[in-house]
Amino acid sequence: MSILINVLVAFHVLVCLLMVVVVLMQRPKNEGLGAAFGGGMTENIFGAQTTHVLQKFTVWLGIVFFALTLLLAILYAKRSTGETSIQKELLSQPVPAAAAAPQTAPAATPIVATTEPVAAEAVAVEAVEETAAPAPEVPAASAEPAAAPAPAGN
Repeated sequence: MSILINVLVAFHVLVCLLMVVVVLMQRPKNEGLGAAFGGGMTENIFGAQTTHVLQKFTVWLGIVFFALTLLLAILYAKRSTGETSIQKELLSQPVPAAAAAPQTAPAATPIVATTEPVAAEAVAVEAVEETAAPAPEVPAASAEPAAAPAPAGN
C-alpha cells in the first residue's frame, strides 16, 4: 500500500504542475499572463480555438486533482487505522496492581437543600467533617504551661 501511495503522490504533484502551466497559458480577455508565453504560441499549437481547449483541459485537470486528493486522503486514513508499534508495546505491558484495584470512595451524604444559604453551608461543612478522617492528636512537648512574657520596665 505504501508503494501505491507514493506513486499517487508523484502523479498528484505532476497534475498540480501541469495545471499551473495550463492556467498560466490561458489567454484572459484583458491579455494578462497569457501574453507572456507569446501572443501566437498557443494558437500555433492548438489552433484558433485555444481558449476553449485550454478551458476543457483545465476542467479535466481539476477533476483529476480533486479525485486524487480524495483517494490519497482515504488511503492515508486506512493506513493509520492499524496499531502502531508504540500502541502494541503499551498494550502488551501488564497493568500495575494499584491501577487495577478499584478505589473505594467515601459514602456520599445527601445534602439537604434549604432556603437559607447559611444553613446549606453548615450542612455541607458537616458532611465534609463526617467523611474526613479525624486528625491525629499531637503530643505536647511539656506539661507546663508557657510562661507569660515579663513586663518591660521597672
